[in-house]
Amino acid sequence: MPYFAVRTTDTPAIKNAPIEGLAEGNGSFNNIHLAALIIVVPWIVKRILPVVHHGGLKTYLFLLVLLGVPVAIGYWTVMSRFGRRKNEKVQLPGRNLEEYITIHDPDLKAKYHTKEKIPMQVFHDAYFEGKIDFNDDVLDVMEQRHDWSKLVFTPELFKYVFFNLIPDVIRHTETQDEEQVRDHYDRGDDFYEWFLGPRMIYTSGIVTDITREETLEELQDNKLTIVCEKLDLKPEDHLLDIGCGWGTLAAFAAKNYGCKVTGVTLAEKQTAFGNERIAKNGCDPSRAKILCTDFRFTPGGRGAYTKIVSLEMAEHVGIRRYQSFLRQVYDLLDDDGIFVFQVAGIRPHWQYEDLIWGLFMNKYVFPGADASCSLGWVVSQLEKAGFEVKNIDVLGVHYSATIYRWYKNWVSNKEKPFFHC
Repeated sequence: MPYFAVRTTDTPAIKNAPIEGLAEGNGSFNNIHLAALIIVVPWIVKRILPVVHHGGLKTYLFLLVLLGVPVAIGYWTVMSRFGRRKNEKVQLPGRNLEEYITIHDPDLKAKYHTKEKIPMQVFHDAYFEGKIDFNDDVLDVMEQRHDWSKLVFTPELFKYVFFNLIPDVIRHTETQDEEQVRDHYDRGDDFYEWFLGPRMIYTSGIVTDITREETLEELQDNKLTIVCEKLDLKPEDHLLDIGCGWGTLAAFAAKNYGCKVTGVTLAEKQTAFGNERIAKNGCDPSRAKILCTDFRFTPGGRGAYTKIVSLEMAEHVGIRRYQSFLRQVYDLLDDDGIFVFQVAGIRPHWQYEDLIWGLFMNKYVFPGADASCSLGWVVSQLEKAGFEVKNIDVLGVHYSATIYRWYKNWVSNKEKPFFHC
């Protein structure tokens, strides 16, 4: 095998991707080039157009403001379409589009066919509108996405960024967060149970045995145990779970470690489900409870909690409020306390595919979750808030294993009535 070849995995613990699923995408981007264009283009326009040719600095600054966004959009569009892949280690098979998907819409069918790839944003929006179908298993076809789709920026994506994402990033008001969380997580516990299973945990599980395919419940039980051990829970501890979801970790910690637990979530149905789960596990409701409240109003003063955990909730806090959130956690935590923090983010050396999928997730899966940033950024924010980082685990492969089990659960429940709503 050549030294540059990409090797596939072969372990029963995960869904092993085919070689095409390991293809690298386009990541061509340069901040210096973009900044230069934003600065130079207005200057060129000022030199060429007679109407502004005789203007001074104010005219140039006006053109800079006027043309900055269009130039940036143009640069992103061109680079996403014509930039090179990170590498060519994986050679794509080059099959026709029709081997992967069937397009029912006449206009789309006339535009995208044979070797003419369809932009991913156009594809997923059309799929949700019933204009396109997969020809085979969804996961298998998506593993081959680089062979039939273009991971490029489109006008619709820019529209979403400017009119949805950026306003959300700027605002992140209490009302906005409440509406987004409740609209999303209060749609029905049965809906979520169809893919999350009985544990009702919406974060990554952890693989501990690579020699077999552990069940979703085993992965999540592994996760619960590891989190509690990292927290070093004792009966005298008071644990705060921020963004506790359906309360599974709170019930697990209270039952198995005997500590006092307070969970907070904005979702009303999660609150009811979590408190019922705590009661069914025989826990004292005076020592273990789920509160339906915004994290900003978490009860307790300085040092009120000896242990704090937040698993994949901070993305919903937003970039603008990220530091104030961590400062609040720091103040709530006892001086000798432990904070276990899990986030989902993107790699620093991103590809356009990462950004496109991030926008997809923000629109369809986790509305308002704009703080999915790189590990380095998160660590810097934690240290800025006063925390000393003791340990870091990267769970990418574990998340892959978890999502595959969610997928199998979801497909197994495809005949349930809600699936067709």
